[in-house]
Amino acid sequence: MQGNVAYRVREIIREICQAHNIQIIRGHISRDHIHIFISAPPQLSISKIAQYLKGKTSRKLLQEDMNLRRKFWGHHLWGRGFFAVSSGAITDEMVMEYIEKQDEDEEKRGDEFTVIET
Repeated sequence: MQGNVAYRVREIIREICQAHNIQIIRGHISRDHIHIFISAPPQLSISKIAQYLKGKTSRKLLQEDMNLRRKFWGHHLWGRGFFAVSSGAITDEMVMEYIEKQDEDEEKRGDEFTVIET
């Protein structure tokens, strides 16, 4: 994901999180994956959050972008799985530092959810 698509994904993720009372602590969109560190209400399972994020971003992006719709016709926009871990074994600061280091551009680190430009 890059350019306008990456920024649109970030916007949609922010909307979804706000609608479900999920706080984005730090996030980063790379060309081929997304890291997102969140704080979510305990009644929301991780699998449900992944379903919301992947399903709604995919649906909206494919509705809005004809080029993506052509490219992914008959295929899935996102991979089947996801990786999730709680921050209990490591500190929140360690998680945020890892996500921040995904992007070498210092100017972008002020935002809690960065998009890499390639």
